Amino acid sequence: AIIISREIKVMSDRLIVVSSDCHAGLHIADYKPYVESKYHDIMDVAVPVQIEMTDKAEQSFLIKEINDAWRAPIKQQLTGAWNYKERVAMLAHDGIAAEVIFPDGITEMNTPPFGAGLGLSPRDAVPELQWAGAMAHNRWLAEFCANDPARHIGVASIPLLWDVQQAVEAVRWCVDNGLKAVMIPTLWGDNDPYHHVKYDPFWEVCQDLGVIIHFHSGPAPQPEYFGKEWPNEDRSDQFPGAMGVYVSEVMWWLVRPLTFMIWGGVFERFPRLKVVLTEGGTVFMLPPWLRLMDHNYFDVQFSAKLGDFRSHLSMSPGEYFKRNIAVGASCVPRADIDLRSVLGVDKLMWGSDYPHPEGTWPNTQHYYLETFAGVPEADGRKILGENAIAWYGLDQTYLQSVADKIGPSSSIFNATGKAA
Repeated sequence: AIIISREIKVMSDRLIVVSSDCHAGLHIADYKPYVESKYHDIMDVAVPVQIEMTDKAEQSFLIKEINDAWRAPIKQQLTGAWNYKERVAMLAHDGIAAEVIFPDGITEMNTPPFGAGLGLSPRDAVPELQWAGAMAHNRWLAEFCANDPARHIGVASIPLLWDVQQAVEAVRWCVDNGLKAVMIPTLWGDNDPYHHVKYDPFWEVCQDLGVIIHFHSGPAPQPEYFGKEWPNEDRSDQFPGAMGVYVSEVMWWLVRPLTFMIWGGVFERFPRLKVVLTEGGTVFMLPPWLRLMDHNYFDVQFSAKLGDFRSHLSMSPGEYFKRNIAVGASCVPRADIDLRSVLGVDKLMWGSDYPHPEGTWPNTQHYYLETFAGVPEADGRKILGENAIAWYGLDQTYLQSVADKIGPSSSIFNATGKAA
């Protein structure tokens, strides 16, 4: 008891904050030095087309005037999406000791070439070129994170659908170059989904090397919502409510791969495999999905006529979720914080979503006060950083030394909810 008391007394007032959701990447053309030289000529042709397509997607997908106005006073700080000096300044401003870094997409026109960015969609992709773009990003990302590997957890882009053995080799390359997190496609189109046993070598190498698999929200079948020629043609007048359909379904597409992996026995065969769902609707989306799967697992009288679809599993879907899956709760609102026990306070890992306008930056310090005021300190510390430290195996001692300089004070938990 005396030892425990001493530990409590020396606990730092400064909180270790780990953002489970940040983004970084070069402007599309600037990836050329990281692309294999044999693809340089085709890149010179493809990049202007990709820039044009990205610009059209931004105009139809985002309210350009609002986003341009948001960017105007912070243009220099937004270069932290690829400029390391600005990146460190952003983290200090936000009080973030460590971050998980995903590829980007539309936001700052800093997506990898050949469709290897945040969406990583197989739609209209050329497999060889998408792999070339993905590895170009991974090479740059490894260099970027090497500035301080304890603070920057890079998520490599892996176009798994095209070639499982190539993906296995890419994972080994990532680990050799300091990257132990990967992102794979959320949508597979006409390719085999993730309960196919052909992906087992990939799950195995990730498990054995301690590589964490990520799914990030955003991808969805946009042509179904906005028209088959999207983003080349704006046909919004013919598809009223398209954006409402997208925002209502996008989280469903994010959790769908886990439905296949859980029922397919992936976590049964690979019990140490770790997965993160990022920016995925936390409390209002995940609990009903888990209840549905557990209902189908336990209440067999409703589905006995469909045959045996669970004897290959030794645990329920909810139990696999508890053991193998964590939630990157990007920009998590107070309403979800108040319902933290529904998923489990140990599941939620806060994220700032820099440099996206829907994120907390550049107002993260206000966000801490407004969102975590009155939250029990033990729970707040877990959500803001301790859960991510445990899940990613981060160096807590080192991160505390960073937090002692830049981290927010634990007084946020005793605040009134109004920023100072």
